[in-house]
Amino acid sequence: MLSVEGLTAGYGHAMILRDLSLVAEAGRITCLMGRNGAGKTTTLKAIMGLVPPAAGRVVLDGEVVSDLPPHQVPGRGIGYVPQGRRLFGALSVAENLEVALMARGSGTGLRAEVLELFPRLRDRLGQRADTLSGGEQQMLATARALCLQPKVLLLDEPTEGLQPSMIDAIRQAMLTLRDRGAAILLVEQRIDAVLALADHVQVIENGRTVETFDAAALTRAPERLRSHLGV
Repeated sequence: MLSVEGLTAGYGHAMILRDLSLVAEAGRITCLMGRNGAGKTTTLKAIMGLVPPAAGRVVLDGEVVSDLPPHQVPGRGIGYVPQGRRLFGALSVAENLEVALMARGSGTGLRAEVLELFPRLRDRLGQRADTLSGGEQQMLATARALCLQPKVLLLDEPTEGLQPSMIDAIRQAMLTLRDRGAAILLVEQRIDAVLALADHVQVIENGRTVETFDAAALTRAPERLRSHLGV
């Protein structure tokens, strides 16, 4: 289980997150939602150690990972698919996957397992990452994170701008990982996507939690969620 406890963090003197707390449980998809600028991406960066906390902590299975340098966080089992993908563009598909496999000391067996989720990538292992289509790049970014065998997977708007077939592939990978017992923390703007995936939703405004929902509450009253996200 991933627990964010009283997290305050930001950039320089500008604090974006203010005493934020959330939990991402094993075998569940938790969606983090809010208007633009609410602090969703900063939350994921803070979990990964890319934005150091001014207060609070991030705990994974009892270990305080917010005390670690950022390069050690993935090795603890937290995979991150950032907005914009952030692939190694000059490296091949296979080399991008190899970077993640090395971080956890895994081998080709895990790579084959990950490619079963994204068979399209198997035909492009020798191709440079920056020559892939947008949807293929998103598949690669997700596959790279899965090569860490993550206990927790963080995804920042993974289906943004993708065609339906690519969206379905990303969603199926999330559901498969959830069913295998991983905790998934998903930043998503589209309410229809959240209603189809989420076990739990947390809404933040100005870096603070304003409301939480479980799947049953969302099904009964989706307008409550829309009221937080409308202009």
